[in-house]
Amino acid sequence: MLRQEVHELVIPMKGRGFYDFTAEVERLVAGAKLKTGLATLHLQHTSASLLIQENADPEVRRDLERFFARICPDGDALFRHTCEGPDDMPAHVRTALTAVNLSIPIQGGSLVLGTWQGIYLWEHRTHPHRRTVVAHLLGE
Repeated sequence: MLRQEVHELVIPMKGRGFYDFTAEVERLVAGAKLKTGLATLHLQHTSASLLIQENADPEVRRDLERFFARICPDGDALFRHTCEGPDDMPAHVRTALTAVNLSIPIQGGSLVLGTWQGIYLWEHRTHPHRRTVVAHLLGE
Protein backbone atom coordinates (compact mmCIF):
# COMPACT_ATOMS: atom_id res chain seq x y z
CA MET A 1 0.00 0.00 0.00
CA LEU A 2 1.30 3.43 -0.97
CA ARG A 3 2.05 5.68 2.03
CA GLN A 4 3.34 9.20 2.42
CA GLU A 5 4.79 11.40 5.14
CA VAL A 6 5.78 15.05 5.29
CA HIS A 7 8.46 16.35 7.66
CA GLU A 8 10.19 19.68 8.23
CA LEU A 9 13.91 19.87 8.88
CA VAL A 10 15.17 23.14 10.33
CA ILE A 11 18.87 23.53 9.65
CA PRO A 12 20.89 26.30 11.33
CA MET A 13 23.38 28.02 9.05
CA LYS A 14 26.47 29.82 10.33
CA GLY A 15 26.85 31.72 7.07
CA ARG A 16 27.86 31.00 3.50
CA GLY A 17 28.89 27.41 2.86
CA PHE A 18 27.78 23.82 2.43
CA TYR A 19 25.91 21.95 5.15
CA ASP A 20 25.63 18.17 4.78
CA PHE A 21 22.27 16.91 6.03
CA THR A 22 22.29 13.45 4.41
CA ALA A 23 22.08 11.69 7.79
CA GLU A 24 18.94 13.61 8.77
CA VAL A 25 17.16 12.58 5.56
CA GLU A 26 18.35 8.98 5.98
CA ARG A 27 16.84 8.95 9.51
CA LEU A 28 13.50 10.14 8.14
CA VAL A 29 13.50 7.41 5.48
CA ALA A 30 14.40 4.73 8.03
CA GLY A 31 11.67 5.95 10.38
CA ALA A 32 9.08 5.85 7.60
CA LYS A 33 9.92 2.18 6.97
CA LEU A 34 9.51 2.61 3.21
CA LYS A 35 11.18 -0.11 1.15
CA THR A 36 10.63 1.51 -2.26
CA GLY A 37 9.66 5.07 -3.05
CA LEU A 38 10.80 8.64 -3.48
CA ALA A 39 12.11 11.32 -1.15
CA THR A 40 11.39 14.82 -2.39
CA LEU A 41 13.14 17.70 -0.64
CA HIS A 42 12.03 21.32 -0.98
CA LEU A 43 13.91 24.29 0.47
CA GLN A 44 11.56 27.12 1.47
CA HIS A 45 13.99 29.95 0.76
CA THR A 46 15.23 32.05 -2.18
CA SER A 47 18.82 32.68 -1.11
CA ALA A 48 20.06 29.12 -0.50
CA SER A 49 20.09 25.91 -2.56
CA LEU A 50 19.86 22.16 -2.33
CA LEU A 51 22.27 19.94 -4.18
CA ILE A 52 23.73 16.49 -4.30
CA GLN A 53 27.49 16.76 -4.40
CA GLU A 54 30.68 14.87 -3.68
CA ASN A 55 31.09 14.20 0.03
CA ALA A 56 34.67 12.83 0.00
CA ASP A 57 36.92 15.72 -1.03
CA PRO A 58 35.90 19.08 0.52
CA GLU A 59 37.96 20.85 -2.15
CA VAL A 60 35.08 20.18 -4.59
CA ARG A 61 32.77 22.34 -2.48
CA ARG A 62 35.44 25.02 -2.05
CA ASP A 63 35.96 25.06 -5.84
CA LEU A 64 32.20 25.49 -6.37
CA GLU A 65 32.20 28.41 -3.95
CA ARG A 66 35.18 30.02 -5.72
CA PHE A 67 33.48 29.57 -9.11
CA PHE A 68 30.24 31.18 -7.94
CA ALA A 69 32.19 34.02 -6.28
CA ARG A 70 33.73 34.71 -9.70
CA ILE A 71 30.51 34.66 -11.71
CA CYS A 72 28.32 36.35 -9.10
CA PRO A 73 30.43 38.45 -6.70
CA ASP A 74 28.99 40.15 -3.65
CA GLY A 75 28.55 43.89 -4.10
CA ASP A 76 28.45 43.78 -7.93
CA ALA A 77 27.32 47.23 -9.16
CA LEU A 78 24.95 45.48 -11.60
CA PHE A 79 22.50 44.70 -8.80
CA ARG A 80 19.89 47.17 -7.50
CA HIS A 81 18.31 44.79 -4.95
CA THR A 82 20.64 45.32 -2.00
CA CYS A 83 18.21 45.99 0.87
CA GLU A 84 19.75 43.21 2.99
CA GLY A 85 23.35 43.91 2.06
CA PRO A 86 25.88 43.30 -0.74
CA ASP A 87 25.33 39.51 -0.64
CA ASP A 88 21.54 39.81 -1.06
CA MET A 89 21.04 39.73 -4.84
CA PRO A 90 24.06 37.51 -5.52
CA ALA A 91 22.44 34.95 -3.17
CA HIS A 92 19.24 35.05 -5.24
CA VAL A 93 21.18 34.61 -8.49
CA ARG A 94 23.10 31.64 -7.03
CA THR A 95 19.77 30.04 -6.08
CA ALA A 96 18.34 30.68 -9.55
CA LEU A 97 21.35 28.92 -11.10
CA THR A 98 21.05 25.88 -8.83
CA ALA A 99 17.91 24.31 -7.29
CA VAL A 100 15.58 24.35 -4.29
CA ASN A 101 14.15 20.86 -4.97
CA LEU A 102 15.68 17.39 -5.05
CA SER A 103 14.12 13.99 -5.71
CA ILE A 104 15.98 10.91 -4.51
CA PRO A 105 14.76 7.33 -5.06
CA ILE A 106 14.34 4.98 -2.12
CA GLN A 107 15.23 1.34 -2.71
CA GLY A 108 15.66 -1.42 -0.15
CA GLY A 109 14.68 1.04 2.59
CA SER A 110 17.55 3.44 1.83
CA LEU A 111 18.22 6.52 -0.26
CA VAL A 112 19.72 5.63 -3.62
CA LEU A 113 22.83 7.81 -3.52
CA GLY A 114 26.14 7.14 -5.21
CA THR A 115 29.22 6.18 -3.22
CA TRP A 116 30.53 9.75 -3.00
CA GLN A 117 27.22 11.62 -2.94
CA GLY A 118 25.86 13.68 -0.07
CA ILE A 119 22.83 15.95 0.28
CA TYR A 120 23.78 19.55 0.96
CA LEU A 121 22.08 22.77 1.81
CA TRP A 122 24.23 25.48 0.22
CA GLU A 123 23.83 28.73 2.11
CA HIS A 124 24.47 31.74 -0.14
CA ARG A 125 24.14 34.49 2.47
CA THR A 126 27.15 35.50 4.58
CA HIS A 127 25.36 35.83 7.92
CA PRO A 128 23.57 33.14 10.00
CA HIS A 129 20.09 31.87 9.09
CA ARG A 130 17.77 29.02 9.98
CA ARG A 131 16.65 27.24 6.82
CA THR A 132 13.63 24.96 6.48
CA VAL A 133 13.60 21.92 4.21
CA VAL A 134 10.30 20.08 3.69
CA ALA A 135 10.77 16.35 3.09
CA HIS A 136 7.95 14.47 1.35
CA LEU A 137 8.37 10.69 1.50
CA LEU A 138 6.22 8.56 -0.76
CA GLY A 139 6.37 4.80 -1.19
CA GLU A 140 5.55 1.39 0.16
